[in-house]
Amino acid sequence: MSTMNVPGQEYLTRRVLSMQESQTMRITGLANKMKAEGKDIVSLSAGEPDFPTPDHVNQAGIDAIKAGFTRYTANSGIPELKKAIQEKFRRDNAIEFQENQIIVSNGGKQTLANTFLALCQEGDEVIVPAPYWVSFPEMVRLAGAEPVILNTTLESDYKITPLQLEAAITPRTKILVLNSPSNPTGAVYSETEVRALMKVLEGRNVFVLSDEMYDMIVYGGVRAFSPARIPEMKDWVIVSNGVSKTYAMTGWRIGFLAGPKWLIDACDKIQSQTTSNPNAIAQKAAVAALIGNQQIVEDRRLEFEKRRDYMYEALNGIPGFRTALPQGAFYIFPSISGVLGKTYNGVVMKDSADVAEYLLKEHHVATVPGDAFGAPENLRLSYAASISELEEAIRRIRKAFQ
Repeated sequence: MSTMNVPGQEYLTRRVLSMQESQTMRITGLANKMKAEGKDIVSLSAGEPDFPTPDHVNQAGIDAIKAGFTRYTANSGIPELKKAIQEKFRRDNAIEFQENQIIVSNGGKQTLANTFLALCQEGDEVIVPAPYWVSFPEMVRLAGAEPVILNTTLESDYKITPLQLEAAITPRTKILVLNSPSNPTGAVYSETEVRALMKVLEGRNVFVLSDEMYDMIVYGGVRAFSPARIPEMKDWVIVSNGVSKTYAMTGWRIGFLAGPKWLIDACDKIQSQTTSNPNAIAQKAAVAALIGNQQIVEDRRLEFEKRRDYMYEALNGIPGFRTALPQGAFYIFPSISGVLGKTYNGVVMKDSADVAEYLLKEHHVATVPGDAFGAPENLRLSYAASISELEEAIRRIRKAFQ
């Protein structure tokens, strides 16, 4: 009787095996499992607003279904949505893009992945400032390139300097990833800081992938400044954005990318052979979000700012915690170096993963360990939760480390 080999992981490609599981999704999944078991979990781990999708946006989706707008659309998005995106860039970012310089994708993640796949290959390097959004290094590796991590500190507000950037550039450098406002730190590069970084890149043939997903969630009178506004860099900057965070539409999966036409055409080609067009109904809803009354965006931004202020004061009052004041997004990223190495309830806190697990299992607060973002001495806490939930989370965290 013949025997057949049983296939396993040895058949997987090097690019897949080199990738890490998303820590944010893992912690969120564990927290949801504990909630389903009846445990009272306060979750500060999710990367999405706690507000509902605006009513007029929901209605646009319902109207699209009723009108039978449920078939394939143009691969790169419907013209109506591209026009709304053009207007968004003019209104909010002071940038001009032509319709053929824009592609709509299945969420911001796909716009980023398409870009890396279009530009990167074996031997290329992509500069990624740390702390970084969890998927940046993994997407770079999936495209066959190598992430070059530039570490920052709380003292620098988690922002890289022109000197750091200059020192990191090699003949193999293909892209600089710039995420402002930042997930996970909430850091926002000022216009002066962006211009100084772009000055380093002038004439270097290095692209800038500017992830501006949180551009409308900024505080203290600050406005996010896009490097695409700098005329000398316009041909080298690719802007990624979407409706997920600004309009509480994470599940609708609409992202968009703008940049040089030749690159957008390449992303269009990749998308046509992988996922095809983004959801037709969600595209109609995104149009309503972008062209509708924007007051709801401002109202929610103000509520996030109140929560940020509360979390900043509360976390800095917990022994062993230190945090910078976020300028954007809805995350705060405290350093927990003051509690590492200590023992709580018989458990030694060796790193942020230990701290996150301890908080979740023993005190029922879900956070995300900083090592997922390239910062093993930090935690990411989302303040996309009500003030009462934030107050309860702080009470539990304070008790955990008394």
